Amino acid sequence: MKRICFIGLGIMGKPMAKNLIKAGHSLQVFDLVKPAVEEVAACGAKGCSSIKEAVEGCDTIITMLPNSPHVKTVVLGQGGVAEFAQRGSLVIDMSSIAPGASKEIHTELVKKGIRMIDAPVSGGEPKAIDGSLAIMVGGDQADFEEAKPLFEIMGSSAILVGPIGSGNTCKLTNQIIVAVNIAALSEGLMLAERAGADAEKVFNAIKSGLAGSTVMNAKAPMMLDGNFKPGFKIDLHIKDLTNALETGYATTTPLPLTAEVMQMMQVLKADGEGQSDHSALMKYYEKLTGTEVRK
Repeated sequence: MKRICFIGLGIMGKPMAKNLIKAGHSLQVFDLVKPAVEEVAACGAKGCSSIKEAVEGCDTIITMLPNSPHVKTVVLGQGGVAEFAQRGSLVIDMSSIAPGASKEIHTELVKKGIRMIDAPVSGGEPKAIDGSLAIMVGGDQADFEEAKPLFEIMGSSAILVGPIGSGNTCKLTNQIIVAVNIAALSEGLMLAERAGADAEKVFNAIKSGLAGSTVMNAKAPMMLDGNFKPGFKIDLHIKDLTNALETGYATTTPLPLTAEVMQMMQVLKADGEGQSDHSALMKYYEKLTGTEVRK
């Protein structure tokens, strides 16, 4: 079993780390939030007070952090991973960041003889907990094969989609499709409600047809229950769509639907819904119409 450094014990990283521990791996964990470190340490990990301590003796380093600047600081900053990781070690960045940032970090790590793959995930907290995440990977084939046994513990699928940065390009594609799906679902159920149909029965009638999707099955019940407890927060989806739009600008790719949903999410953030689940896009339509869609 591997001795793994795991940095970033947030809503996703914490259950992912716990699943690696359950599978028998030895983890050294670090996060700025001490209670998160203590919780994972209680499951059998070694809680560390610095990146240096967390990296020591590990040839595999997993990072699960909020955004590009955080990964750059943790990996390349003073007292960061690059300063202490041994030559030949493998950094697996599972954060959802800009593809360009992954390439920049990789370039600097190569200079120090450290390997890297980018491996963002999809599935939110529930799939992080049950180990059924979809993992999208960018990097070398040999590095992917080395990391694959770990991916099989944390996820139900792991696919190498291209060179470094491709994992995050794939994740941005995923996030665009998820966001637009949730917005369309909200819009459709609002029409059903205001036109006099039973929104719950409409959902049950269409979920097995062409409109049906994993997004619909996960988010429609939350909307109908008025349960917007975050599995994936509006604030985090705004972060991902920001990276998607910036990547679109950099590659001259028009993303009009992405831009529209981004504006909806910005309205929700301004209304104090940034920490709500992205299924709270329904609240955007409820605000426009003054109508609630519930069971």
